[in-house]
Amino acid sequence: MAGNQASAGHLLQLIRSGQATTRGALQQATGLSRSTVGHRLDQLFAAGWLRDATGASTGGRPSARLEFDPTHAVVIAADLETRHARAAVLDLSGKVLAEHSGALLIGDGPDRVLDELARWFAPLLAEAGADAARVCGIGLSVPGPVDWETAQIVQPPIMPGWDRFPVRERLREAWAEHIGPASDAGPPPVYVDNDANLMALAEQRVGHPDCSAFVLIKASTGIGAGVIVGGEVYRGIDGGAGDIGHIRLHDRPDALCMCGSYGCLAAVASGGAIARQLTAAGVPTASGSDVRAHLATGHPDATRFAREAGQRVGEVLVTVVTLLNPGVLVLTGDLAGTPFLTGVRELLYQRAMPRTTSHLQVVTSELGDHAALMGATLMVVEHLYAPETADARLAALLAPGDR
Repeated sequence: MAGNQASAGHLLQLIRSGQATTRGALQQATGLSRSTVGHRLDQLFAAGWLRDATGASTGGRPSARLEFDPTHAVVIAADLETRHARAAVLDLSGKVLAEHSGALLIGDGPDRVLDELARWFAPLLAEAGADAARVCGIGLSVPGPVDWETAQIVQPPIMPGWDRFPVRERLREAWAEHIGPASDAGPPPVYVDNDANLMALAEQRVGHPDCSAFVLIKASTGIGAGVIVGGEVYRGIDGGAGDIGHIRLHDRPDALCMCGSYGCLAAVASGGAIARQLTAAGVPTASGSDVRAHLATGHPDATRFAREAGQRVGEVLVTVVTLLNPGVLVLTGDLAGTPFLTGVRELLYQRAMPRTTSHLQVVTSELGDHAALMGATLMVVEHLYAPETADARLAALLAPGDR
């Protein structure tokens, strides 16, 4: 292989993916000499990114099996929702080392929310037994469309004041204010993405790694979709892919959405919409999380409204699955219980072509409330340890004599 395709970062990718986990297998996969492979592995060991594990060989002495060391650094992941947030310190395999959740109103605006979120980090690191220098990155999940390259939220219907706000820069400032510099390089890098994208990434990686076309629907205060195609999050040209909550329903021109338009799916079938229906029926309900509580107790009106909401979402998903032909469709969020799932399945299987649904699994989340945290961690790790990024980080980490 040529150039950076056989760099230390590329060897790391082969090891992390399980494609080549011994020195011999790496030589065979890359065409590099034994000494070159050895030198590049020495770089990875010097950075603390690799460790040896003993694996069985076909004969003679056991071979030295190489594996990524997920304990050499940690990630701080945070999941912002409309009325509360969750943050955690995780190792690079996604193991939660410390976690905190609390009330945090997204409508209070980015300055206040990001500052309060950063105040949680120091106690979390102390609980995890990790100092700030071990944090390789911060991953943030938000309930709005994100331009991934700039980490800016773009025209979010349920996040007033966040449009094009410099989230990455503000969170790094808040880190410096509450924790101080993690290293001479300053605060750790910050990565931001839409919550449904990150939940889809986590659910696909953990539960359905062989599924090449995967869709997740999050139905909570709003409704959004995350799409994984060929192992990669599909974001569209500026992060707007998957915003199905703002697809218009032809028969509900009276339903005013938070985006300012009428007839949006989210205005009719989201947790917020059901909360309004329940309140009108004499059951005061403030949010999607309150709807979830009613569903947990089997409240008959909540159950009926959730099933009807599932049917409306199912109508839209007929088009989604016809276009994308996914193998797995995961339903998650406050509404994603049996009534909602039943409603989705009723309309989807009734109206979609049998060819489209014959190999489709419609299931609920395996990771539950931790899906966004896991997805935010995967986002950080998969970016920081991708070949080109890993090579640049190695060059900055290692002294000239170690390169």
